[in-house]
Amino acid sequence: MSVIKGNLKKIWLNRTGVVLAIVCSYLIVYGILGGTKIPGADSLPVSSESSVPIIILDAGHGGIDSGCVSVTGFEEKHINLDIMLSVRDMLTALGYKVEVTRDTDISIHDKGIKGLSNQKKNDMEKRLALFNKYSNAVCISIHQNQFTQPQYSGAQMFYSDNNPNSGVLAQIMQDSFVANLQPDNKREIKSTGNDIYLCAFSKNPTVMVECGFLSNPDEAALLETEEYRSKVAFTIVSGLCRYIEEYCSSAI
Repeated sequence: MSVIKGNLKKIWLNRTGVVLAIVCSYLIVYGILGGTKIPGADSLPVSSESSVPIIILDAGHGGIDSGCVSVTGFEEKHINLDIMLSVRDMLTALGYKVEVTRDTDISIHDKGIKGLSNQKKNDMEKRLALFNKYSNAVCISIHQNQFTQPQYSGAQMFYSDNNPNSGVLAQIMQDSFVANLQPDNKREIKSTGNDIYLCAFSKNPTVMVECGFLSNPDEAALLETEEYRSKVAFTIVSGLCRYIEEYCSSAI
């Protein structure tokens, strides 16, 4: 697998075309913010033409389902979508094939389904269908956390033991948040059994990334900024690239 040595601009050496140059500029701007380089930005693996796996990204909630709401009234669904779209763009620039469950503020339930509970059920079934569409996928569902007490903060990864690599992916992703964004984060990854539908019934390595707590005023304020969401997105990309490089031999 090719590895970028030095600045992310060197992605240009591995691809041609104006479109890629523009996306590379996006990576430089959003991967290196405020003049401070995010750790690991100079060593992200670039996918080759035959690389696997396919990466499936899910932005949690959408449409009438707002998810949780921050202490200032900011809805989770918008934060999830913004982070996911940034992750998608970065991975695409690195050469990976990416599919998403939604790219706008919608529920993806089929037309004609009546009743909120039926719509939500169908929405989740369609997300799971995409997670299971390929035998060689890695699946990430992006969410924000909430708790009744406002002092809790920090990203945390949730997974199911139904796929042995899900726990590996979860730990790598947790480590990425600690290394790149939240050095004081002491949270541990958590196996949820069958409690989280997408994790429990996905056949591929799958992790729910809870990026932070919207019930914590300080963390919510960060997540409401484009700059911090871009850093979260880069952190997720960094974790995914490390997992693919170390555990997906066919991508090397």
